[in-house]
Amino acid sequence: MPVEKRIDPEDGAAYTFEEMSEFYRGKFKKAAIASYWDDCKPAKKGKTKKEPEPKAKGKAKAKAKAEPKAKVKAKAKAKAEPKAKAEAPKLGKPATAGQNRSARPVNVSALTKKTTDDLGLLPQPLKPRFKSALVGIYVRSQPYGGSDKSSNGHRYDSIPFANGMISSGMSCQLIQYVHEEKDTFFEVCKGFDALIVRCNPGQIKADGGDQGKFDDGMRGLRKLGIQVWPSPDVMEFMGAKDALCKIATMNIGLEDTLAYYDAASFSAGFKKTMAFQPR
Repeated sequence: MPVEKRIDPEDGAAYTFEEMSEFYRGKFKKAAIASYWDDCKPAKKGKTKKEPEPKAKGKAKAKAKAEPKAKVKAKAKAKAEPKAKAEAPKLGKPATAGQNRSARPVNVSALTKKTTDDLGLLPQPLKPRFKSALVGIYVRSQPYGGSDKSSNGHRYDSIPFANGMISSGMSCQLIQYVHEEKDTFFEVCKGFDALIVRCNPGQIKADGGDQGKFDDGMRGLRKLGIQVWPSPDVMEFMGAKDALCKIATMNIGLEDTLAYYDAASFSAGFKKTMAFQPR
């Protein structure tokens, strides 16, 4: 009995489910691969040769045959982004004042929403590639929830962060940690694939919570395979604002990144770094 094959829209070739699963393994979860397989069209049975291809594609294929290594590299690159490259996510209009956009796709109704709205947040995708959340903290004793917050209670950079995720085809819901709801909070967070933690050091304590319990909860989620950025251990060992100094000599850093702790070193060091290269 012949094994069923389906057409991968990325390259127009037919593959079995096992072949497709093997190729995408490590890049996507099993459920996502199975869903992608369901969307692929079955290959026509009894087909002895491939239908004529457009000239441009035929030429590309001829060139690839002459350079097999180049074909493998090009195909691997194309396969790495199955649907994202084929069709860019359609983005709707940003939320207006008073409008909330963080209720779905993960059900967060059990959590208390401290912010007044999600002004500027794009609509969540109907079929997100991954489900993420941006975790904030609202200090109830401070105006607007803290000096780093806008008038609606969100950090100034929260909406741009979330919109960047949404523009990439992922969902990103804005949620707040309320220490009285600790157990419920971490249970709800199990429904996400990834969490972006945007809680300034000291703010959980300022709201009456325990930073240690929050960190332990995040470590527990990481053990379940949920991505947490940054993780508590990274924050602990890298520090907060001086983290960029610790990666200055790495290929992702800038060697003229310094931290200043007194006026004299700031005066000398800042002038030196500004003259080193354009920023």
